Amino acid sequence: MTASETLRSYLNQCPLVAIIRGVTPDEAEAIADAIHEGGIRIIEVPLNSPDPLKSIERIAARYGDRTLVGAGTVLNRDQVAQVKDAGGRIIVSPDSNIEVIATAAAAGLVSCPGYFTPTEAFAAIRAGAHGLKLFPAEGATPAVLKGQLAVVPKSVPVLAVGGISPDNMQPWLEAGAAGFGLGSGLYTPGQSPAETLDKARAYVAGVKRS
Repeated sequence: MTASETLRSYLNQCPLVAIIRGVTPDEAEAIADAIHEGGIRIIEVPLNSPDPLKSIERIAARYGDRTLVGAGTVLNRDQVAQVKDAGGRIIVSPDSNIEVIATAAAAGLVSCPGYFTPTEAFAAIRAGAHGLKLFPAEGATPAVLKGQLAVVPKSVPVLAVGGISPDNMQPWLEAGAAGFGLGSGLYTPGQSPAETLDKARAYVAGVKRS
């Protein structure tokens, strides 16, 4: 399965990405359990979390192919290699860093960088990105995304990330969003697994009814 096919297969199961910024390795497995039980199958541990590689390693070892786990806030090529060594399979960056995208793609990892303009989107696609995240989505509108998707290849799924709640997904989906990245609306540092489960279920229910 190619990296593009891998990303599509997990988005088809559930078009949501859990961004667990601030999670610690001791919490990681319990939080991942809650997210998985809630129905979400893609987990991103931002690299500005405490000891993120250890968290990725623990989640990857626990879930294997049942969850697509990797890192967010990936800023350079060395970090891509570190994430792969930890068992991560998806690389998410806040920007369209060509070196990060190309390195991830060459390593067989899923590359899903952030973008905001068509120029950034096409630079990322040419570098090998398998998906894109419109970030921060709260700075744009569904109409902006719809306009961009008139030219972005249909083979590249675009996720809206930033400011997404269970109640505001429908306009984005109607505009063509392939899914959503969920940050502080889903998880904040120190949050209990039980609260994480409740929020995950609310987001999954929200996307299903949209």
